[in-house]
Amino acid sequence: MNDTIARREGFLHEFRKNKALFAMAAPAFFLVLVMQYFPMAGLVLAFKQYRYDLGVFGSPWNGIQNFSYLFSSGTGWLITRNTILYNLLNLITSQLLAVIVAVFITEIHRRHFKKVTQTVILLPYFISWVVVGVFVFSIFNYETGLINTIVKTFGGEPINFYMKPAAWPWIICAFNAWKWTGYNSVIYIAAITGIDAEVNEAASIDGATIFQRIRYITLPSIRPTLVTMILLQVGRILRGDFEMFYQIVGNNGQLYNATDVIDTYVFRSLVTNPDIGMTAAATFYQSVLCFVIIMVVNSVVKHIDEDYALF
Repeated sequence: MNDTIARREGFLHEFRKNKALFAMAAPAFFLVLVMQYFPMAGLVLAFKQYRYDLGVFGSPWNGIQNFSYLFSSGTGWLITRNTILYNLLNLITSQLLAVIVAVFITEIHRRHFKKVTQTVILLPYFISWVVVGVFVFSIFNYETGLINTIVKTFGGEPINFYMKPAAWPWIICAFNAWKWTGYNSVIYIAAITGIDAEVNEAASIDGATIFQRIRYITLPSIRPTLVTMILLQVGRILRGDFEMFYQIVGNNGQLYNATDVIDTYVFRSLVTNPDIGMTAAATFYQSVLCFVIIMVVNSVVKHIDEDYALF
C-alpha cells in the first residue's frame, strides 16, 4: 500500500512539474488510445460467429471454430509460411545491403559525389508502391513488357512471368530491397559517423587497409545498431507489407500459393467473404505470434549479451 501511495505521489509531482510536456503529449496519447487500444475490443470476433443483426458483442460464441477452419483448409499454414519466408528474405537482403551502402557512402571522400549518391539511393523510398507496381508491370508484362520486348527482338519466345509463381519471391525481394535499402542505410550512416575518427586515423597510421578498418572497427562499432534494427524487424516478421504485395501481384489467382501472405489474405477475405469471424481469427493469430516471436528473440539476445536486448 505504501509503495502504491508513493508511486501516485511521484506521478502527481511529475505532472505538476511538467504540465506543459504532458499537455503536448496528450493529443498523441489520446490518438493512440482511440485508434489502437479501443478497437482491440473487436478481437472477440475471432471467437464468434458474427451476425450483422446482433453486432460484435451480441453475436454467438463459437469457440475456436474460426481458427480450426483457417488451418484445416490449409490456408493458415500456407500464408504463415509465405509471410515468414518473405520477411526473413527481405530482412536479410535489406539490412545487409543497407550496411554495405552505409559503409560505401561513409568511405567516399568527395563531398558532392557523396551527397548525390546518397540522394539517388534514398529516392526509391519516396516512390509509392502504386508507382512501383506500374514499374513491375511494365517490366514483366507478357505482351509489352521490357523483358519480353527484348526477348522478342532477339527472336526468342516471350515469357509469361505472371504464370510462373517460382519467380515472384525473388522479384518481390528485389524491389523491396531497392525501395528500403537507402532508408535503412541512413541509420547505419549515423552510427558510423558516431565512431571516433581518431580510432580510424590510428589504424591508418599503423598500416591498416580500408577493408581491415571496416572489418575490425566499423562493423563491430555498429553491431548494437544492427542488432536493434533486426530485433525491431523480427517483431514484424508475421506482418507482410500489404501495399507492396497487393500493388505488385494484385489479384492474380495463379500466384496466390507463392505470394499470398496474412495481410493480403485478410484483405481478400474481407472483400469476398462475409465471414468476418474467420478474418478476425487470422488477424488475432498474426498479432499473438508476432508478440511471441519478439519475446523469444529478445530473450535469446538477452541471454547472449544483455546490452543488445530491447528490454
